[in-house]
Amino acid sequence: MPPRESFDLLVVGGGINGCAIARDAAGRGLSVLLCEQGDLAQGTSSRSSKLIHGGLRYLEQFQFRLVREALAERELLLRNAPHAVRPLRFVLPHDASRRPAWMIRLGLLLYDALGARKRLPRSRAIDLRRDEAGAPLKPGFAKGFAYADCRADDSRLVLLNALGAAERGASIRPRTRFTAARHHAGRWVAELRPAPAGAAGEPPQPYEVEAGVLVNAAGPWLDRVMQSALGLTAYRHLRLVQGSHLVFPRLYEGEHAYILQHTDGRVVFAIPFLHRFTLVGTTDVPFSGDPAQARIAPEEAAYLCEAVNRYFQRPIAPEEAVWSYSGVRPLAEDRAASASRVSRDYVLELEVDEGAAPLLAVIGGKLTAHRELAEKALEKLAPYLPDRGKPWTAEAPLPGGEVPGADLEAWGADFRARHPWLPEEPARRLAALYGARAERVVGGAASLADLGRHFGAGLYEREAEYLVQVEWARSAEDILWRRTKLGLDFTAAEARQLQDWLDGRHTAQEGRA
Repeated sequence: MPPRESFDLLVVGGGINGCAIARDAAGRGLSVLLCEQGDLAQGTSSRSSKLIHGGLRYLEQFQFRLVREALAERELLLRNAPHAVRPLRFVLPHDASRRPAWMIRLGLLLYDALGARKRLPRSRAIDLRRDEAGAPLKPGFAKGFAYADCRADDSRLVLLNALGAAERGASIRPRTRFTAARHHAGRWVAELRPAPAGAAGEPPQPYEVEAGVLVNAAGPWLDRVMQSALGLTAYRHLRLVQGSHLVFPRLYEGEHAYILQHTDGRVVFAIPFLHRFTLVGTTDVPFSGDPAQARIAPEEAAYLCEAVNRYFQRPIAPEEAVWSYSGVRPLAEDRAASASRVSRDYVLELEVDEGAAPLLAVIGGKLTAHRELAEKALEKLAPYLPDRGKPWTAEAPLPGGEVPGADLEAWGADFRARHPWLPEEPARRLAALYGARAERVVGGAASLADLGRHFGAGLYEREAEYLVQVEWARSAEDILWRRTKLGLDFTAAEARQLQDWLDGRHTAQEGRA
């Protein structure tokens, strides 16, 4: 039997928090292994509202520290990942029956003051009878407010962190289940079980690795890891909340978003999505069961449509949605009366028994705060890890973010000028999706023919090959829904053809092996 691989840190969970911790640790010179039972970002981290924000509504809950820290992280991400995080104008139509105008204006002024704004404009009051944002709204909404936050490609943020970790020496292993672990000589010995590569052939054998520290960043599967893999009791501080979203054909013109106050005091977002669509979300309902089976319930869909229909002239119905998705948020229990009021702050719960290796659980958190969370996790684990380095991620671009002045628009124009043979839309998409790494995707191609087979919607064989070789993609779903977001642009036949190509590629590789 070959000797066990040995690591300083074993991270369980390939969502945003796990990948951010792996990146930070690897950048400090630590040896890191990250395992994920499915594809990277396959769970909660690809099922968010796709926003990088401080959380305006958290001000009502007096969570000023959470908002201030998130707004600081928003500025860092705008600079370090301009290809994954972009400014977005939000419009809040005033509904006098919900909150008085002075309260909203005061909240926005506080939001402006808490945020270290360098790239985003201040909030302001607007006249919806004259502003273009009033066009799709019912005539009764005359007054509104505009402020700036950011939209994000959530699953790509996960991939960028995983890439950053791998490029600094971390071993990233998706489709590898963490099945058991035990203490031995002051370290963890863990059993990992890779998923079968295809329908045929023998399943891979499980194997063991050892690590000095174990991080449970399994998101809504935190308790499953604790109970089934570690034989420990469930976390007392975990509360699962389902958030669901609907995607409609574009509901209005313009690249601004709306924040809509619902009758129960919650807010619902309507956000431009992939040029041709509008994303509406989110809900907050208690969840139990298997997080992988989370699906939007009819009452959730009705709730979201009701929120939009209170404000927009053209009513929508759930059956008009072209796509829906639901994610399960693993929130830190704070005994809030309703799921919507549970804090989005995170808890880092460290267990160190005498003579045993440390176990860190990551509970809660926001997409926006992933970098800071990782830094705090490494700070908490510092006494149990080799002293290899200091915090570094605040000043480091994520892969592809190495764009002069973080000006993606200017860099994209240069990219298109360097590749005049690329049609306008595919060229813009590549620059926006991969940032400075778009050059690696295109490689030495000098014509469309050099990019190989066209699968549909501007996806060519060379890009698909890059995603398989560099970004751990294995299936058409991986590529279309988490790597490129082209799923809504592909037909079912085109998706099958892409999967057939992937299957054929894998079979050919197995034959050569």
